[in-house]
Amino acid sequence: MNDLVLENCKLIGKKGEYTIGIDNGKISKISKLPQDSDNTIDIKGQIVLPGLIDPHVHFRDPGLTYKEDMKSGSMAAANGGFTTVIDMPNTKPKTNTLKAYKDKEKIIKNKSIINTLIHAGIGDFDEMRKIEKLDPVSFKIFMDLEEDSELEEDFLNISKLDTDPIITLHCENRKSVIENTEKVKDRKTNLPIDHIYARPSEAEDIAVEQAIDLAKKYNVRIHICHLSSRRSLKMVKDNLSNIDISYEFTPHHLLLEGNSFNKFGNIVKTNPPLRLYGENITINDLSKDSIIGTDHAPHSIKEKENMVWDCPSGMPNLETVLGLMLTEVNRGNIPLDYIPRILSENAAERFNLKGKGKIEEGYDGDFTIIDLNREGKFDLDKFYTKAKFTPFNQMPYKGQATMTILNGNVVMEDNIIFE
Repeated sequence: MNDLVLENCKLIGKKGEYTIGIDNGKISKISKLPQDSDNTIDIKGQIVLPGLIDPHVHFRDPGLTYKEDMKSGSMAAANGGFTTVIDMPNTKPKTNTLKAYKDKEKIIKNKSIINTLIHAGIGDFDEMRKIEKLDPVSFKIFMDLEEDSELEEDFLNISKLDTDPIITLHCENRKSVIENTEKVKDRKTNLPIDHIYARPSEAEDIAVEQAIDLAKKYNVRIHICHLSSRRSLKMVKDNLSNIDISYEFTPHHLLLEGNSFNKFGNIVKTNPPLRLYGENITINDLSKDSIIGTDHAPHSIKEKENMVWDCPSGMPNLETVLGLMLTEVNRGNIPLDYIPRILSENAAERFNLKGKGKIEEGYDGDFTIIDLNREGKFDLDKFYTKAKFTPFNQMPYKGQATMTILNGNVVMEDNIIFE
């Protein structure tokens, strides 16, 4: 007998309604016939997606937990429909030693209510060799923090690792950022929009070109995080057949552009910045092969109220992205069948997340239930993240998650979290 049965489920690309059985955390059977279980949930004709996957979050744990912690971040993820996230290594300490990696694993085990995986940081080569035995999802390089000679060494070291790990990359050229920031600061205007000119699209373009060249030289796999420049996107697409390369978009880079600084100020300050019109990617750049990474990057509201040069970059996105994308579906800007791919399947495939990203027998019992017609407004007061700011607050949406199921267990229903 199944541990859980979901009945009256709509599946994208299939006609009629289905019953999904889950046993021992795995999908046991998908059929149009009834299945036995002491625990049955009537989905009432809502759409069932594979559990959403976010390959790019910053849960700030350990060391920066006043911004977010593993508990609050994972609750925000579940509220947004996510069953799996991958946490970035720029915590305190950085997740670039065996001890730090194991410590974060313990934090995840004790505090996370969803499946949380780890991107490792780069550092001492011997430490990286130790970390690779724990199977990190990737090794992350922040190119804006590395000199060219250091980047060369990073790529060389990763090419020597036995497991052929993916390199995830924050692509902004350090020299370009430093030089342009100095020029902009000299103007003494101190406006939020100055951030665009301090970290121009040229800085991203240079870094993406560097990354592609190094990937060719050292025959490594790379993934470009939060790609925002139209020219960089073209470079990546031009090299899809030459190297093993992938990329992700954030919701803010898809839906906002540089003029948003004039309305929202430092709330929309991120790295890389929102791009000027004409240089920016848009919702029209999404394809069925795209990956969405939210770059969920919480800060305290007090920090975001600082002047532009003292204000940290980043915004929370886990509790808005699904509603934003479903709204675009309802507007006719993207097809509904993009949603399971860009928010689950493609990330699972790229980062080799076994048993995730599809609704198929034998796969994990991770599901996101959506009501495509549910309307409302994003409300910070109903969010679980500690970051109490977003440019999308009170923005209307149409389409939202109504339930999140992890390994056959309901962890969120109608914005209520079950720990």
